[in-house]
Amino acid sequence: MKVLLLPVGSHGDVHPFMGIGKELKARGHDVTMITNGYFEPIARKEGFTFVELGSAEQYRTAIEDPDLWHTTKGVKKVMEWAMLGLLRPMYQLVEQHYEPGKTVVAGAGIALGARVAHDKLAFPYATVHLQPVVFRSTFAPPLLPGAPLPSWSPAFYTRLFFWLVDKAVIDPLVTPQLNQFRAELGLKPVRRILGDWWHSPQRVVALFPDWYAPPPPDWPPQVRLAGFPLYDERGLEPMPADVEAFLQAGPPPVVFTPGSAHKHALDFFRESAEACRMLSRRGMLLSRFKENVPPKLPDGVIHVPYVPFGELLPRAAALVHHGGIGTVAQGLAAGIPQLIMPMSHDQPDNAARLRRLGVGASLAPKRYKAAAVAEKLRGLLDGPGVLERCKAMAAKFVGARSRQAACDLIEALGPR
Repeated sequence: MKVLLLPVGSHGDVHPFMGIGKELKARGHDVTMITNGYFEPIARKEGFTFVELGSAEQYRTAIEDPDLWHTTKGVKKVMEWAMLGLLRPMYQLVEQHYEPGKTVVAGAGIALGARVAHDKLAFPYATVHLQPVVFRSTFAPPLLPGAPLPSWSPAFYTRLFFWLVDKAVIDPLVTPQLNQFRAELGLKPVRRILGDWWHSPQRVVALFPDWYAPPPPDWPPQVRLAGFPLYDERGLEPMPADVEAFLQAGPPPVVFTPGSAHKHALDFFRESAEACRMLSRRGMLLSRFKENVPPKLPDGVIHVPYVPFGELLPRAAALVHHGGIGTVAQGLAAGIPQLIMPMSHDQPDNAARLRRLGVGASLAPKRYKAAAVAEKLRGLLDGPGVLERCKAMAAKFVGARSRQAACDLIEALGPR
């Protein structure tokens, strides 16, 4: 069958779809990746048909905005850029490339253009959610940035909270343009966009396991958990020789990354490098943007643009990062402690889950200073039982068929 995949966002959002597409292609399906042109080189290397949804230059411009990482402004930026900015062009590309009776479409939750196209064109559609924070529940409320809901909140309070968020924040921003477009297509208006509507009524594929986020009884009934897909571009390029030499030259380093799209992380890396000096530990600073990195680093601390986590993290002592779900999953699979500096989006919720699993700690951005980082890392690396719990988490990945499970769920929607 023909499969259209529509990821939206940074590498952390696109990589899982690449992993799913790779498995679908291996099964003999025709895979078309529809996403920003910034990711065309990866898609071409994996052998997918590629359709550009926004230029690479537009992506670079978007990530220049520091508000993208703000606790509350970041969510609004994503809505404006991804949900609304891509609404019409995404719909048009899906309409152009789907073939009636032969095509299944799988899109990110924020791929609203694909969701509208499903309502209009009635093709089989799977919403693919990467993180549990997107699912509302009165039994297990997600930890939202800037507006935390305690797990003990009464059900009526949680329902009222989400109603107010929809009424006062989300729907006023999203529904005017969305419903105007739907009216042009002859579709009825919708509301409470992030409540129920953005989930495909046919299938929702959740790319995390139940031991990470046990599904409460009030999640949508069409949700199926597949597990972490763990795609990281491994095998597309060899391990750089200088990185391999560094890894072999001494003890496992602490790896630091603020996220693949973060262009305003100079303070993060400066404090991280100093924490390594204070701990007398080796460190590796990962960023594709050289301007993020201090010009002078302590001995034993190096900067590397990118290394696939599946190759790097099993040889690391700990992982310090922003808390994106893909990085969280790679750290769990490697069996190493994680220190999170959560800023926005799904990051606070993921940090809380790692703390509950006993394999991580967190520091608010304002508290991310070298001395505090060093103290937290000491607690993780020397704390009783932490490394044992990390190894127990890594064992859960042995024999897991997460990509296969996700593809099974998508294939099941296709023509027989």
